[in-house]
Amino acid sequence: MPVCAQTSGVDTSKIGHSDLVGKYVSMRGFKMYYEVYGKGEPVLMIHGNGGDISNMLYQIPYFAQHYHVIVADSRDQGKSADPTDSISYEMMADDLNGLLDYLSIDSAYVIGWSDGGIEGLLLAMRHPDKVKKLAITGANLWPDSTAVDPWVVSSTAEYCQSLMKQPQTPELKHQIKLIKLCVFEPNITTKQLAQIKCPTLVIGGDHDVILPQHTMLIAQSIPKSYLWILPNSGHSTPIVYHDEFNRVIGEFF
Repeated sequence: MPVCAQTSGVDTSKIGHSDLVGKYVSMRGFKMYYEVYGKGEPVLMIHGNGGDISNMLYQIPYFAQHYHVIVADSRDQGKSADPTDSISYEMMADDLNGLLDYLSIDSAYVIGWSDGGIEGLLLAMRHPDKVKKLAITGANLWPDSTAVDPWVVSSTAEYCQSLMKQPQTPELKHQIKLIKLCVFEPNITTKQLAQIKCPTLVIGGDHDVILPQHTMLIAQSIPKSYLWILPNSGHSTPIVYHDEFNRVIGEFF
C-alpha cells in the first residue's frame, strides 16, 4: 500500500468497488456510480475513455489527505451502465455537473486525464461556476492528426470500422459507442477555450499520443493557463510520474 494511502486512510485495494464509500445516483437517464474520500474542499477527478475510478488510484489517496475527493465512473463505463444508444463528451460533462449538484457542491477543483481532461474543459466552459481550478493531462480538442499521433488516428479508425462489421452484440455495441468518441470527437474550437475563466494547468508528455504542439495550443488558448510538458513521458502521466504529478497539481490548487 502506498504511503499516501496509509496517511489518508484510503484502502487502495477497494478503490472503484468500495462497499463502504461507493454509491449510485440516478440521473439523466442512467445510474452513475461514484465514491467519495477525505474531508476539505472538494476535488473532482475524471478518468479516461473505457476506464473507471481505479484509474485515479495514485491521486485519490494523495488528495484525500487534505481534500474531499469525488470520483465517478463516467457514463457507460465502469459501473455506470447506460442503456441509451449515444454518448458525447458534452453529455458526460453535464453528468458531472449533475453529480456536483446532487452532492450540493457549488464548485470544485477538477483533475481530468485524457477523455477526462476533455470533459474537464467542457465542464469549465458549460458550467463555469462549478470549476475553481482545472488541471488536465492528455486532452485534445479535435480527433485528427494535427492533434493526435497520426498512427493512433488511423489505427483507431480502422479498429472502429472492423468492430462495426461484426455481429452487433450488446458488448460490441458498448465498445463501438466508446471508440466512436475517439474517432469523431471532441470538436472544440480554440475560440471556445477562450471562454474558460478559471486558472487551468495544461499537462502533457513530450511523447504523448496527444501531440505536444496541440497541448501547447490548448494552453495558449485559455486566458489563465499554465503549461507543463513532462520530459520522457507518454500519455500515462498520472501513473508513471504520479508523485511529481500529484505534487505539482497540489501546489497549483
